[in-house]
Amino acid sequence: MRSDIQPESPLLTPAEVAALFRVDPKTVTRWAQQGKLRSIRTLGGHRRYREAEIQAFLDQSLTSQVAAR
Repeated sequence: MRSDIQPESPLLTPAEVAALFRVDPKTVTRWAQQGKLRSIRTLGGHRRYREAEIQAFLDQSLTSQVAAR
């Protein structure tokens, strides 16, 4: 087993991401279509989002909101 391989971040559903941002799941899908979020497609065609990337996006959003005040 190689020790330099990073474990994969857990995957979140659009509903789980939407709950974090307090938006509708359709908004999360729209952000992915606009390129604001990267999504992974399952074999069934559903979108999933890496938890680490969503957390970084959330942190960035919060930072920019605080800076705007």
